[in-house]
Amino acid sequence: MKHDDLILILDFGSQYTQLITRKVRELGVYSEIKPYFFSIDEIRALAPRGIILSGGPDSVYADGAPKPDQRLFELGIPVLGICYGMQIMTDFLGGKVAPASHREYGRASLQILDHEPLFLSLGESTQVWMSHGDRVEVLPEGFRTIAQTDNAPHAAIADVGRRLFGLQFHPEVSHTEQGKTLLHNFVIGLCGCSATWTPENFIEENTRAIREQVGDGHVICALSGGVDSAVAAALVKEAIGDRLHTIFVDTGLMRQNEGQEVDARFSELFGPGFRAVHAGERFLAKLAGVADPEKKRKIIGEEFIRIFEEEANKLDEVEWLVQGTLYPDVIESISPAGGPSVTIKTHHNVGGLPEKMHLKLIEPLRELFKDEVRNVGRSLGLPQDILGRHPFPGPGLAVRILGEITPERVATLQQADAIFIQELRNSGWYDRIWQAFAVLLPINTVGVMGDQRTYENTVALRAVTSVDGMTADWGKLPYELLALLSNRIINEVQGVNRVVYDISSKPPATIEWE
Repeated sequence: MKHDDLILILDFGSQYTQLITRKVRELGVYSEIKPYFFSIDEIRALAPRGIILSGGPDSVYADGAPKPDQRLFELGIPVLGICYGMQIMTDFLGGKVAPASHREYGRASLQILDHEPLFLSLGESTQVWMSHGDRVEVLPEGFRTIAQTDNAPHAAIADVGRRLFGLQFHPEVSHTEQGKTLLHNFVIGLCGCSATWTPENFIEENTRAIREQVGDGHVICALSGGVDSAVAAALVKEAIGDRLHTIFVDTGLMRQNEGQEVDARFSELFGPGFRAVHAGERFLAKLAGVADPEKKRKIIGEEFIRIFEEEANKLDEVEWLVQGTLYPDVIESISPAGGPSVTIKTHHNVGGLPEKMHLKLIEPLRELFKDEVRNVGRSLGLPQDILGRHPFPGPGLAVRILGEITPERVATLQQADAIFIQELRNSGWYDRIWQAFAVLLPINTVGVMGDQRTYENTVALRAVTSVDGMTADWGKLPYELLALLSNRIINEVQGVNRVVYDISSKPPATIEWE
């Protein structure tokens, strides 16, 4: 969809690129990531109000260092270079970048020399976050230094006439105390963007676009029980009403009793256009003897497509398919920088369903992060018990049971997971956690129960805090709660004699274990 107020972010492989996008959107302005080699013609076609160049791990003077089209600095629109982006700007425009005598990582005190226009409303000094081994040694012609630190004499530079700005530090991270104000000065002040990126405007624009796209056609949507597909379906229903047909395929790999609960809840929300297919036995039969996680995902995806096709074929008038693809799905499945990032795992929302079924695809949430999806859902009137639900993987418990999937192992994990979620709710921690779940490991350990030696299963508990799932930290659950969880799971779930807690962050770990 074309956006009148767009900030384009060119990605050079920084771990913070997605964070830049989110921070700009928090200002009420739509932003989008493209690879650093995005062509000048493609940039002109998007007509951004401003461009931000991300950081990156390379040195601009190294062989093969990623470099954009130099003509972007001649477009006459504001450009903000962050870290590597600032160094690229310096190198292209005739300055000099060299290794710093002391690498700088972490907090630094920034001394502001000139407040207009980038540092308006900031004090004489502020704390910023540095992460660099190179620095600008000689400014390009027309630039001046507008801020410095002890280790970076040119920590911020500007050519105000050409509206070109560079920052050695990262304004997008929370450790930069006034980073949001600085980005506001660039996005709203210098680029002249209006803060129109709101859930209400998104709904209005997208329902109009869906009506135009679909015309008098009928649409089918697969409901997983989660937030993404529910909001996508609600948005399409808002646009076309009863011409939306929703199908819930219960794989038998959901949380305890969740298939029946989703059936009841979505029947109420989506009315006679909703139908449920309980197909647990079919999925478990296909997964028998399979331990490889990617094979599990593909088997589940293929079987899901077959079942969904069977149901869709009962609806002759359907021409369109809705998928709840989100922006992080797209980013993680396809490297935005064409090399600096790699595919971590297959996302179930980015696949071949439309081609296999000869349907045209609608992805109304493709531009959104998870918290933006929830905000849209609230504006559409969806209940909090759906919007507040923790993310759940498309393959379900199949990727939380490490090793072979059997009915007995599914039941074991469902019981342990149910205890975990119940106690998180009882303690008030559920809504403080982004995602929480139990994992059944393919490991038996020695234990003692009732004076008898046991050799039984190990369950790992995972709880993380996050904003959008792109990065995450492990949840600091109280020891008392962890002790209660361990005690209940070992006592109540037959075949489990050990509980461990995962304290890995993302990165380097992923949130899910498979």
